[in-house]
Amino acid sequence: MTMSGRDRAELRAEAHHLTPLVHVGQHGLSPTVIQALDEALRTRELVKVQIGKPVDMKAKDVAAALATATGAAVIQVIGKTATLYRRNPELLRKRGEPPPWRVDD
Repeated sequence: MTMSGRDRAELRAEAHHLTPLVHVGQHGLSPTVIQALDEALRTRELVKVQIGKPVDMKAKDVAAALATATGAAVIQVIGKTATLYRRNPELLRKRGEPPPWRVDD
């Protein structure tokens, strides 16, 4: 997935206020974690992932592996938190409505 720097910057700004929806814990990149992320990306598009201390990989490597597994783009990695984005063309969008990641605000 290719994105412009401007698109990435806008998504980084949007992600600032999000709370992590997916947590990578002691079991690492398990099928359950990948499935949870895939579902979150399908409904929200922009998702923060919290990477726990027991994970033996670097956060950037975990983010890259999750992005590859789900067909998403890594927007940013800060500390142990990664933000991923995958557009879902099936989500209904109406002009003037907030994006899907802001639904619960």
